[in-house]
Formats: sequence, structure tokens, C-alpha cells
Amino acid sequence: MSVESRQGRPRASSRETLAEAACELFLERGYEATNVADITARAGVSRSSFFNYFASKHDVLWAGIDDAITALELRVGAAPRDVLAALAAFSDGLAPDSLALAIANDEAMGAAADLQRESTARAARIGTAVTGALRAAGWTPLRAQVIGSAYGSAVLAAVERWARDGSGRTALADRLGEALAFVAAMPGAATIR
Repeated sequence: MSVESRQGRPRASSRETLAEAACELFLERGYEATNVADITARAGVSRSSFFNYFASKHDVLWAGIDDAITALELRVGAAPRDVLAALAAFSDGLAPDSLALAIANDEAMGAAADLQRESTARAARIGTAVTGALRAAGWTPLRAQVIGSAYGSAVLAAVERWARDGSGRTALADRLGEALAFVAAMPGAATIR
């Protein structure tokens, strides 16, 4: 028999339970009006349990993408000449989650500004990883940075379009493939593998 909190949630905490509680609250109260204490109360977990999974409330939305970026950084660090394969694999294992829900409902949640800010930070992180790989492959610094930044922006644009199109109706891999093809068609990007 499982022990349940007064709100009817299992006591065992998880990223998914916290993310679900956060999204419910963001839709009910708005993103800015919801704090970590509200999320932990809804999820039936302690504040320390929240911080075992997330550094802040916006990290609740970005956990899956952050994991994918970490995997991308490891892939391009290990095989800098296989940048395109690493970028194409970015969507592996990503499924509709709290971020897709937040993007699709950014105005209703009042989260548009935070989502834009956090998206930009993650695009920059991807761009930095790709730039480093291109530099390791012998590209000039400016060319590597321009193309790396373009790929970082393309990945996040694909995630946003996927969410807005209905993340359960379209495959992120398809949107990602389209976005990567746009960058690959840019002058100077053709020689990336």
C-alpha cells in the first residue's frame, strides 16, 4: 500500500512529478506567481527534494533539453568531426514534456519572457559546443563561431516549432532535420560532417 500526501500524490519524488505539479500551477496561477514552495506543496515533497532535481523553477521546464545538451557536448567532445551526427541525435529520447507544454501555452502561463531568455542561453550552450568541435576540426575561429551559433539557434528553433505545432502530432526529429538542413545550406557550412 502506498503512502499518499493530502493532495493525493505519491510521497516518492521525481522530476516528472515535480514538472507536472509545476505546469499545473503555471497554468492555474501563472509562471511568475508560482514559486518553489508552491510546486513542492503541490507535488507533496520537501523543498530539499526539489533541489535534488532542479536548481530553480525554470530548470523544471528545461531538464530534458539540458540532458540532451549535455549528451551533445559529450558527443562532439569525443568525436569533433561528427558534429552533424551529434546534432541529428539531439532529439533522441526527447518526448513531449513540460517544456513543450510551456512553449505551447507560454502566454497563458505568463512564461514567454522566461522561455525566450532560457532558450537563448541553451542555444548559446549548443553553439559553444559546436564551435569548439569545428575549431578542433581546423575551422577558423570566426567561421566556426558563426556556423556553431547558427546550429545552436536552429536546434532551439526546431524545439519551439515542434512544441507550437503540437509536440504529440509531429516528430521533433523531423523539425530538427529541417532546421539543420537550413543551416547546412548556408555558405561555408557545407563542409561540416
